[in-house]
Amino acid sequence: MRIALDSGPLGLLTTPHMSAESTACEAWIPRAIKAGHEIVLPEIIVYELRRELLRMNQQKSLRRLEEFKLNTVLWRLETLALEKAAEFWADSRKRGRATASEKALDIDVILAAQAWHMAQDGSFVVIATTNRKHLDQFVPAEHWKHIRP
Repeated sequence: MRIALDSGPLGLLTTPHMSAESTACEAWIPRAIKAGHEIVLPEIIVYELRRELLRMNQQKSLRRLEEFKLNTVLWRLETLALEKAAEFWADSRKRGRATASEKALDIDVILAAQAWHMAQDGSFVVIATTNRKHLDQFVPAEHWKHIRP
């Protein structure tokens, strides 16, 4: 199974102030890898977290993000995923289930489309998140604590 990290778990993994939840998330990653899961880092999520860390001038977290990127498979954002994201965006609005304001860069639909695109080779992809409400209308998404290694 491929596990794509959303910004919630990635934020926990890059914070230098280790809370009980961030410590648990950090311990969860090697267990998932040992169990045979592939941890992947979507580029759009790196963007989402990086922009906030830059805004808040969180240099330690930025360094941890760069270190994490070096040791993780990075999912490049491809045209087909962006095209699917546009479909997800339009469909969710038609159904009254928009995931962001109309003028926002809707990262959730881009992430969902990227996971959908990566699953087209027949592999199972789940998004590890801290809030599955917006994502699971498109693709499998679970709170990272509920994804058992």
